[in-house]
Amino acid sequence: MPRDTYAAVFRVTEFRAVFAAHLLSVLGLVVAELALTVLVYRLTGSPLMSALTFALGFLPYLLGGTLLAPLADRRPARRVLVVCDLVCAVCAAAMVLPGTPVAVLLALRCVLALIGPLFQGTRNASLADVLGPGERYVLGRSLLRMVSQSAQLTGFGLGGVLLALVSPRSALAVTAAGFAGSALLLRYGTRRRPARAAGDRSSLPAGLRAVLGDRRTRSLMLLFWLPSLFLVVPEALMAPYVDGLGAGTTALGLLMCALPVGTVAGELWAGSALSARARSRLVGPLAVAGFLPLLGYALRPGLALLAGLLLLAGLAHAYTLGLDQWFVEVVPEELRGRAMTLLSTGLMTLQGVGMALAGLAAEFLPLHQVVAGAAVLGASCVLVLLADLRAADAAAAPRGPRTETGLSAK
Repeated sequence: MPRDTYAAVFRVTEFRAVFAAHLLSVLGLVVAELALTVLVYRLTGSPLMSALTFALGFLPYLLGGTLLAPLADRRPARRVLVVCDLVCAVCAAAMVLPGTPVAVLLALRCVLALIGPLFQGTRNASLADVLGPGERYVLGRSLLRMVSQSAQLTGFGLGGVLLALVSPRSALAVTAAGFAGSALLLRYGTRRRPARAAGDRSSLPAGLRAVLGDRRTRSLMLLFWLPSLFLVVPEALMAPYVDGLGAGTTALGLLMCALPVGTVAGELWAGSALSARARSRLVGPLAVAGFLPLLGYALRPGLALLAGLLLLAGLAHAYTLGLDQWFVEVVPEELRGRAMTLLSTGLMTLQGVGMALAGLAAEFLPLHQVVAGAAVLGASCVLVLLADLRAADAAAAPRGPRTETGLSAK
């Protein structure tokens, strides 16, 4: 049987609608972050308030992801996605209104962040319905991740150009239009499917236990979460490190692009050149290898070497394709929405925690030591989690079908 490709994924009509909706909403969020930060700074003249506006994109994620997670399975996915987009469109439109107080602007930003994990988790879970839980699902997830990475590279640039031409409030109107367009694409471009767990009325703690109570699911969740805690350290400390080299903002911008460019290139390579079995077997080696280039920080690298190290670290991020397959195979269908929502919540939350811890450590240690130390800790965490997953897989084998994780010898 021929191997699925990215082109085969795009031939699925529903996925094209999901992909276009994702592109609109991601670009809208990037523009909103930039425009709202500028708007709040102009209204208050306070760098602290401007920074707080950006931070509010991270802080409410944990609350929204845990409280709203059950909705991902108890309500039809298309309805959840469309309602989330419409709420975001209304919030962005309210930001456009002249005279909106800063406190209201920040509250609306919080609403966007609260809804984010529910939307992402529901969309990722429904992707398995659109593409099936096999290789096409993995490639579809990869394409959506690459859109997110590319949006970070181009969105801020486009947002900067947009803000040079129009006011921040006008730019926020573009964000509102993007969310509305995403809602229309999802409403009329995807099929209505019943809720996975419509009759489930379990409490929130019970729902969380259902997802995290299984050892394999918990180990896989941690294998997504914990590496991100350490991988954000170089980006969090990039500005002071580049300043220490005596380089300017141009060099900083180029270096900030190195890791995302490597990530996109790695995913394209793994999705195009490797079979599903090969991607599965490379999860462990690549997850560990992603931290090895960051050990080069111990040598206090210059700009050229630093760019190469970050690019290599990004390439190894291709391990997530195999990890996606393990996750969708292990998580029961009726819990998939909750599990995906918690997955998104943990990723975003721990990235914020990692940035804060990196800054705290840099107050007491040289920057190059902080990044190299994070690489050692990150690689060690991956090795421990892989061992735990191997043990969990072996323990689950007598109870039912065994998931192909590529961790055990055949």
